[in-house]
Amino acid sequence: MRIYIEMEKNHQMILLEQLVDRYQKQLINFSYTYVKDWGKAEDIIQEVFVSCYKHLKSFQEKSSYKTWLYTIARNKSIDHLRRERFSLFHLNLHERFKSNELSPDEVAVASDEKQELSHKVLSLPVKYRETIILFYYESLTIQEISELTKTKMSTVKTRLRRGRDLLRQAYERGEKSWRIN
Repeated sequence: MRIYIEMEKNHQMILLEQLVDRYQKQLINFSYTYVKDWGKAEDIIQEVFVSCYKHLKSFQEKSSYKTWLYTIARNKSIDHLRRERFSLFHLNLHERFKSNELSPDEVAVASDEKQELSHKVLSLPVKYRETIILFYYESLTIQEISELTKTKMSTVKTRLRRGRDLLRQAYERGEKSWRIN
């Protein structure tokens, strides 16, 4: 019995290492789209893989590992934002987040054109931003996005279309920085 438990733990560690190797960078990029801070995104994804390891035995394979990991990353990123908003509200520090300045990391990431698009995508409301990013940057299908976000496929399609429309409108107006409430 003890040997079986050790073998199972070894199998879980090997699987976890494979998942980390395959998805870590993608998940950090995905989490960054929520928290807009590379260090926080990396911390969140560490939490994701800890959670993954803890619940690997109970994974029921109703979805792929990729969809499961993205779901965990999404939930942890949203939880982080909620905690951050709560503490900002109570500490009255929200003024420092009103600035639309780009961080040095963002400036170094891409050329001006890619940077402008990235900034506009990150400025979208969360429901459109996550759909655009999952579809175009992470190459998830509409069905996978539907499973991940627990929304109907028609809702995903609508969010994708509206997100594209908002981006197109921003480009037509020539806006460098914009935010939709």
